[in-house]
Amino acid sequence: MSGGSDEPLTTWAAKSEERWVQVFRTRLGPTLLLLATPPMAMIFWIVCRHLDGSLARLLDADGWRAVVAHWPRPTLTAVKIASLFAMFEYALLVALPGKTFAGPITPSGVQPVYKLNGVAAWGVSHAAFFGLSYGAGCFHAGIVWDEFGPLIATLVLFALLFCLGLYAKGRFAPTTADTFVSDNFVWDYYWGVELHPRALGVSLKQLINCRISMMGWSLIVCSFAAKQAEIYGHVSNAMLVSAAITVVYLFKFFWWESGYFTSLDIMHDRFGFYICWGVLAWVPSVYALPAQYLATHPRDLPWPVALAIFTLGVACVYVNYAADEQRQRVRATGGETTVWGRPPELIRARYVTADGSEHESLLLASGWWGVARHFHYVPEIGLAAAWTLPAGFSHFLPWFYVFFLTILLLDRAGRDDLRCAKKYGTHWDDYRRRVPRKVVPGLY
Repeated sequence: MSGGSDEPLTTWAAKSEERWVQVFRTRLGPTLLLLATPPMAMIFWIVCRHLDGSLARLLDADGWRAVVAHWPRPTLTAVKIASLFAMFEYALLVALPGKTFAGPITPSGVQPVYKLNGVAAWGVSHAAFFGLSYGAGCFHAGIVWDEFGPLIATLVLFALLFCLGLYAKGRFAPTTADTFVSDNFVWDYYWGVELHPRALGVSLKQLINCRISMMGWSLIVCSFAAKQAEIYGHVSNAMLVSAAITVVYLFKFFWWESGYFTSLDIMHDRFGFYICWGVLAWVPSVYALPAQYLATHPRDLPWPVALAIFTLGVACVYVNYAADEQRQRVRATGGETTVWGRPPELIRARYVTADGSEHESLLLASGWWGVARHFHYVPEIGLAAAWTLPAGFSHFLPWFYVFFLTILLLDRAGRDDLRCAKKYGTHWDDYRRRVPRKVVPGLY
């Protein structure tokens, strides 16, 4: 007993632990990330550009003097680059033809719609970048490398302010009823208020997550490779392999864009700092670190090693795609298909949305989804390792994304498990019995 209460001590302790976890997730954790990640994004650029990629050099006085001396600031050129690119991607999303895709039904019973023209937009974007640089001579292809510090500073600041606008829109002019406002501003700003905000006739998640962030990531890597050629007169095979794996993965992303609209980012995560600032500022500053490092650290690998790394990367792309394709195909056909040559093992999970309507989801318990409930995260981590391997092991900085992604995906698997348990109830209990591991068979 504790404090005169009739509540058992074990129950009290469990509730206390749950409260502390809640406080950390909704207050301490978000506050720490809001304060730490914006300066980290710019410090990573300084380390890569001015400290030879060595995080260890931050520990001495010269390192911190370099941070102060080279702290990036927005410039007019950076603002022009970011603005023109964003407007160009918006124009492609609106103007290019594409099928309409209806996403999963939201808790309030709304079914968001998206325009599927990602492959065409990817082709036009890359053709425009290389055509305007190498063909028309409007700019040199390494321009993103030259302006990357000011670009990161611009994106960090803009995204912080834009997330305030998203908070205000969610409170006073939401697109759907899928909004939530708490008494904790830090949490609402961090997590977001709206689930599916729209503006200018498009989904802001599709425009910002997919067309600005993911498309931008691909072009950033291409520009870094071009900068290496400008500096050294050629592109090393280490850079070529790293960039090629990244671009293949991102092309696959747009080929599979409809699948992304059924992911946790879109279905569950609201649009605030966590997603919006993350894709606008954190993705370019962290996800492209291997290519940024390689731009000034050219390495020529033995060709058998280079080909082996490329093969590993492409294999991870294929497994990642195949897993998502299985789930999409099963749901699109109502289970009237095969998985690995056999009828799929399914759980027909019924659930009720906030408007009282009853719906059904097909939970696939065979194929890749019978290996683990989130086995598709394994090839994602393998991909990150594949495009980082060409950078070698001299410095930790290029490998930061691999460690960050591993933590992110393992946490996401846990969050998704809790969300699905709440949504599907006993159906999810059945699924967990059939597929006991979250991510890695035999481990987790």
